[in-house]
Amino acid sequence: MTQPMDDTPLEWLALARGTLDRAAQHRRDPAWTAAAWKDPRARVVVVRDGQALVTFEPEPRLVLVPAARAPEGDPWLLGVDETGTPYFGIAGDLPAVDGAEAAGLRRVGALLPDRDSGLLTEAVSLEHWHGTHAFCPRCGAPTEVTAAGHVRVCPRDGSEHHPRMDPAVIMLVRDDADRVLLARGPQWPADRRSILAGFVEPGESLEQAVAREVHEEVGLRVRDVRYLGSQPWPLPQSLMLGFFARADDPSALRPDAEEIVDAAWYTRDGLAAEIGDGRLVAPGPLSIAAQLIMRWYGGPLPGMPAF
Repeated sequence: MTQPMDDTPLEWLALARGTLDRAAQHRRDPAWTAAAWKDPRARVVVVRDGQALVTFEPEPRLVLVPAARAPEGDPWLLGVDETGTPYFGIAGDLPAVDGAEAAGLRRVGALLPDRDSGLLTEAVSLEHWHGTHAFCPRCGAPTEVTAAGHVRVCPRDGSEHHPRMDPAVIMLVRDDADRVLLARGPQWPADRRSILAGFVEPGESLEQAVAREVHEEVGLRVRDVRYLGSQPWPLPQSLMLGFFARADDPSALRPDAEEIVDAAWYTRDGLAAEIGDGRLVAPGPLSIAAQLIMRWYGGPLPGMPAF
């Protein structure tokens, strides 16, 4: 099976589907945010350890509670919708709601509708940041929440600290025969394979990071690096930037034993056969890795649910 390659941007990414206006212009207006919190239309997503309440019948939906039912704490403004309804996030004990279950992004990020997926992605990101940045990195003093949950300020030295996101490149490498390179990390099960990825280093462009990571992990030199899309990956704090790249010499494949257990080239038919007989498990649709592989493959992988 031979498919023409399409380097146009990815249209669907599970965690990049938020629909709200983030209302950033109101974050430093305490009167506006206080009024929004008291708005009877306001709704809050409560998160605890990366999970929120979700109902699954008739379809997966995020449980949103009125502000009056939210736990005590510092709320984070997540945005407003087209009707002006404000949405907040807050960390705390999950409320008791009949028929609801606690679930995280890995389970429901691809199942929720666009608005809910965006709300949970942002709320989980902010929960992790607040939970790991309670003290000033300069002087160690406890920081205070401001800007509707999007800034922490040190009262001792006046420094401001903003949510952290670590850029990481993830790249589908193919050769001139249009085979795809899949690899397994040392922490993965024996049947798991995916494309290569790594963090961007200081002073490095995204394209340089792609080339460096591929060479470090599997010994290949690449060219024709093409950006296709990005999505947040708050597990815990990355921004994944997806690329296609072409290997100069596929025979130069030399996996780094510390980072890669094994790596191999796959045709479309070969990949489908290994997935079909259970020898290989591909990434799930939540990840940008799956979307890049599907773009190369020409559609959903065998056995993959449609979202």
